[in-house]
Amino acid sequence: MAGGQGSRLYPLTLNKPKPLVEVLGKPVIEYVKDALVDAGASEIILTTGYRGESLANLVDVWNANQDIPFSVNKEQQPMGTAGSVKLLQDKLHSSFIVGSGDSILSSNVGKLIQSHKSSGAKVTMGLWKVENPSQYGIVGLARTNLGGHDRNLVEGYVCKFHEKPAPSEAFSNLINAGLYIIEPEILEHIPQGVKYDFSKQLFPTLLQQKIPIFGVLLDGVWFDVGTPGELIKSQNYLIKHRANLPFIMPSGEIIGEDSFMFDRALSKSELSRSVICQDVRVGTASKINNSMLMDGTIVGDNSPITNSVVGKNVTIGDNCIIERCVIGDNELIYDNSKLINQTIPQ
Repeated sequence: MAGGQGSRLYPLTLNKPKPLVEVLGKPVIEYVKDALVDAGASEIILTTGYRGESLANLVDVWNANQDIPFSVNKEQQPMGTAGSVKLLQDKLHSSFIVGSGDSILSSNVGKLIQSHKSSGAKVTMGLWKVENPSQYGIVGLARTNLGGHDRNLVEGYVCKFHEKPAPSEAFSNLINAGLYIIEPEILEHIPQGVKYDFSKQLFPTLLQQKIPIFGVLLDGVWFDVGTPGELIKSQNYLIKHRANLPFIMPSGEIIGEDSFMFDRALSKSELSRSVICQDVRVGTASKINNSMLMDGTIVGDNSPITNSVVGKNVTIGDNCIIERCVIGDNELIYDNSKLINQTIPQ
């Protein structure tokens, strides 16, 4: 599923869909694609909407370099997560995987498939454990279908949901990670030609009808990169835990314990908790802290950047201060600018 606009990542998504936003120089959707290929997927279809033409270009690259077929199904209007999959009903005649193309996923999807087969469920859902579930849809598990909630389980039959719970309502810290194994007959429960959502509409309906849904805690890595802050948080996690990642880090240089640089763009002492992508150049005394500089960005002298995400081919002049900002692609920041808590363009 790659149809989302990613409005919370604006202006990084001004000219591209959220699945093409990069983490460690790699589009988010590439992490999901790799996990599905490793699980033995025989075909992969992208359901697209906003800026779908750029995803179609990526699919052309995949088809030139992979042994399985990739294709795009573009929505003419937003159909929701379940509605977009309903459009493919004539192609889905056996068990199929649904993944979210706008979250980082690197996990053993094969394990999820095996749990699905052994449980007898009609839907199996990948789960992830978080400290604060208030911005997610939480899931309660039971030992048997229609059984009572057991907070200690990390694998079991789904017995209840709650979307974005208040602290007093959070009966679980397991969240829906947007990765599903589904039997084709479930598509009959999705109405034709209307916008329809998996987590808010379809799954609660299936529970009411006592149709078994299974949940399994994912291994590996999962991140929702819905905001610039989450984008920075995810890159910092991947760098810190690089020794235990289920994928190979891209070619580049680890700086200290917490930073990554594709090209030699600045001295080691001027970089902290940050990622510097390809063809970036940083001037003298311009320290980069807890930030991401994307491909082709140029930073002048004495221009520190803190807690910010800077898009591709941005030019930042001399003697600037950039704090807690998100700067879109191809922007020009003049000398002596002071930008704090801003998105550019507005």
